[in-house]
Amino acid sequence: MITVHGGLPGLRARRLHRWDTMLARWRGFTLDAQLAAGAAPDSAPLLAVRARMLVAPARRDRLARDWNLLVRTASERRAGKLGVPLCRDRILAAAPDILAMQQALRARLPVPVRGVALAGSLLADATGPVYNRRSPVDLRDAVRAAVACLDPAAGLMPDEAT
Repeated sequence: MITVHGGLPGLRARRLHRWDTMLARWRGFTLDAQLAAGAAPDSAPLLAVRARMLVAPARRDRLARDWNLLVRTASERRAGKLGVPLCRDRILAAAPDILAMQQALRARLPVPVRGVALAGSLLADATGPVYNRRSPVDLRDAVRAAVACLDPAAGLMPDEAT
């Protein structure tokens, strides 16, 4: 059983179907982008399923290892092992922040799904600052934003009025 917001006041329960898991995997990139942008996981059944997948400790550890591989590959002379062009200078400049992100991903405490989605989206986005030299996004700033969203208290703090 999974709890989702049905567009009406309050919550309702909905039985999780096998297809939901398959669809959440298949639409992962799109769902991750929505979660990274701040969509509430309980606003749609597939978002809730995908959120549960992302915050699983094994998934977070795998994501941290993928970031580690990226930094290691970028630091080698021949950084072409991945078969894709890397913005090596950006990756190496962001290495301390990436390390902080890896530590946050491996934390024992539950973390907000938005931070995990941000970390994964950065790594998967071929148009982003990891792979695309023309990307206007600063990798260090993006990684720092993911680290801030990975703070277990981040999801518990009320939004401040501006």
